[in-house]
Amino acid sequence: METEFPTNFTVRPAEKADLPGILALLNADQLDQVGEGNEVRSTWQLADVLDNLAANTRLVFAPDGELVACGLFQASAPYVRLNCATAVAPAYQGQGIGTMLARWAEARARECIPQAPAGARVALLQEPLSTNVKARELLLGQGYEWTRSFSRMVVEMDGPPPAPVVPDGLTIRTFQHNKKEVRALVEALRDIFSDHWGHVDSPIEPSLKWWPHIIENDPDVDPSLWFLAVAGDEIAGVALSCPKLLEDPDMGYIWLLGVRRPWRRRGLGLALLQQAFGAFYARGQHKVSLSVDAQSLTKAVQLYERGGMHPMRQYDYYEKELRTGEDLSLRTL
Repeated sequence: METEFPTNFTVRPAEKADLPGILALLNADQLDQVGEGNEVRSTWQLADVLDNLAANTRLVFAPDGELVACGLFQASAPYVRLNCATAVAPAYQGQGIGTMLARWAEARARECIPQAPAGARVALLQEPLSTNVKARELLLGQGYEWTRSFSRMVVEMDGPPPAPVVPDGLTIRTFQHNKKEVRALVEALRDIFSDHWGHVDSPIEPSLKWWPHIIENDPDVDPSLWFLAVAGDEIAGVALSCPKLLEDPDMGYIWLLGVRRPWRRRGLGLALLQQAFGAFYARGQHKVSLSVDAQSLTKAVQLYERGGMHPMRQYDYYEKELRTGEDLSLRTL
């Protein structure tokens, strides 16, 4: 597959020292689209990405040396849902750079197909803003199809949020960083999000390595904002938050929130949401956001609406099927 970039432009894999420039590019790209910055720093710092920058990243430089585009490819076992994110500086759009990055991502994804289970469907995904008309047209032109939308929701509190009403037999406490608790958290998250659209069963070992790395190295991780609902020693639900977003340092962000099946429909999800709201409000942060599947199989959108949240913007999932076969990802409950 041809992946030649415009003449006199330089293309190479990213290096760790490129991160500030990449973030500036991504920030400018989203600023151009929605008038606000971006919170994608952690995506480029994931341990599995940094371990293979040569294969999984591409940076494009203009003749004067300016960084004008980037591409990030991500894949993990069982290699049936592969992900790519690209960005091109506004001044350099329309020159074929985005198309070349899309072709590079597809070529990289096809290298992973032999690692997928025999007979399984393999697809490549991208997730641009729903208002990004150029990205949508590019992806449709490359053979992608829209499959799902995800919403960024927000609440702006004009007073203290309601105190959480925790169901009988449960308590909410903060996360304790130790090996046993990390494993319990990983197991709970795998259980909770097994009901998430697009979920694919995967080995637990990479997660057991990834989570300690994030906890110990990500400057936006604050365990005082990580809440666990527990029944004795068992985790029933979680609400993990980050203290801020780059797009708005005054806005808190709920990264992951969910409840395990045996404890659903008892008000625990709302209690965890309100626990997170209360923690942010106590810090003086009256705006809180999160991202959610707009057609959530577990009706998460309705939960967040009951908590006073409303949609802020939308992202669309596009898929390109690279190999037909049995779809191993969850589509319905």
